[in-house]
Amino acid sequence: MSDLNEESSKEHVEDSLKQVVDLIARQKLVESLVHSQDMPRHELVEALVHKQNLAELQKKLDELHPADVAYVLEALPLDDRLLVWDLVKAERDGDILIEVSDAVRESLIATMDNRELVAAAASLDTDEIADLAPDLPKDVVQELMKSLDEQKRAQVESSLSYDEDSVGALMDYDFVTIRADVTIETALRYLRILGELPPHTDKLFVVDKDKRLTGVLPLKRLLVHDPEAHIAAIMVDDPVVFHPSDSASDAAQAFERYDLVTAPILDPQNRLVGRLTVDVVLDYIRAEAQEDMLSMAGLREEEDLFATVWRAAKNRWLWLAVNLCTALIASRVVGAFEGSIEKLAALAALMPIVAGMGGNSGNQTSTLVVRGLALGLINKENARRLLGKELGISLLNGAVWGSVMGIVAYLLYQNVALGGVMAAAMLLNLLVAALAGYFAPTIIARLGRDPAFGSAVLTTFITDSMGFFIFLGLATVVLL
Repeated sequence: MSDLNEESSKEHVEDSLKQVVDLIARQKLVESLVHSQDMPRHELVEALVHKQNLAELQKKLDELHPADVAYVLEALPLDDRLLVWDLVKAERDGDILIEVSDAVRESLIATMDNRELVAAAASLDTDEIADLAPDLPKDVVQELMKSLDEQKRAQVESSLSYDEDSVGALMDYDFVTIRADVTIETALRYLRILGELPPHTDKLFVVDKDKRLTGVLPLKRLLVHDPEAHIAAIMVDDPVVFHPSDSASDAAQAFERYDLVTAPILDPQNRLVGRLTVDVVLDYIRAEAQEDMLSMAGLREEEDLFATVWRAAKNRWLWLAVNLCTALIASRVVGAFEGSIEKLAALAALMPIVAGMGGNSGNQTSTLVVRGLALGLINKENARRLLGKELGISLLNGAVWGSVMGIVAYLLYQNVALGGVMAAAMLLNLLVAALAGYFAPTIIARLGRDPAFGSAVLTTFITDSMGFFIFLGLATVVLL
């Protein structure tokens, strides 16, 4: 059922995008035709047609969820994006700005004045304001903080004081607390008085008079137990809890491991200061996954799909420069054996196979290690065993596929020694690939960087250079 709902949701948002694109295209076509016509009161007719087309487009946008509008904005070229953004109702600006990607958000913010930005941000919850604030101009942030009440301002300042990868930066301050000494009937009466629960509320937080957490009460227990029973008798007194300084990545893993919807956040004195919710955790996981994908591709920051050529090119320069340097080094390794290649042309045809197989094998190991490091599965106790396993896999693969390529090389060139060199080189380079794939992300992680950043390029560089060196070196010694 969930797969069907997900597929239906995807079809809905894609259909909405198509409708918006069609409306924009039709608007441009109709206005172009009207503009080219020679008629009385031409300017008035043009204005009426323009207004009618925009009204139809605005009606469609009003029907969409803010997340769907964000999807549409990200998929449109800049001119069309700004046209759509101008049609969004002002009271929805904040909700949409939170949903769009950082790169697109920057392009939208650039079109808004301070008054509009303050109004958009002020309509958001505390945690959402803290998420949006880093992207706003400093004077807008100052004006925004002045417009908030004292409690909300203190909460925003608290969220902004934490590292962006900490639980504190993801903290939500909207939660419901009860005392352990009241009955279920009293708790239910209190909830009816509230009238509405904060989003994603699956449990109430049980605190004492000093706001120290004593337990949590899942709502399902509240509904199925005797109304005269006390909260203390049915609450969970050992819940999963977090602290503001905890790693957001560790918290995300805990949410997945324990199937959490919400969890309390405590200060060092065990006082309840906030909560962590599953929607924020999912957003964090998605953002981290996107960042890892960009890092592996060599992009320094999230790139707007329709960014200017100059800006997009600058974003890719760093990795292209690194690749150029590694390619030059690999080329010099080949250059050192130019004499051998001239004497036996078959070497030039076969050496990319050795390097390519090593690169693929090394990246398989590297991907596995990056995942293990990200999930906290690799530690001092099992690291050596993991390395031994990867070396064993490479030894087996090297023996099997090295033998296959040795036979192929013999059949192609009728040279037994060349076949043996090919087999040995592939075996040795796959062992090198296992070492490179293991140590590249590990060393990067120990340097305090994201292990996904640069591990693939570093692994490929090592396997290419060593593959050329091993194959050409063996060929020079054995064949020439």
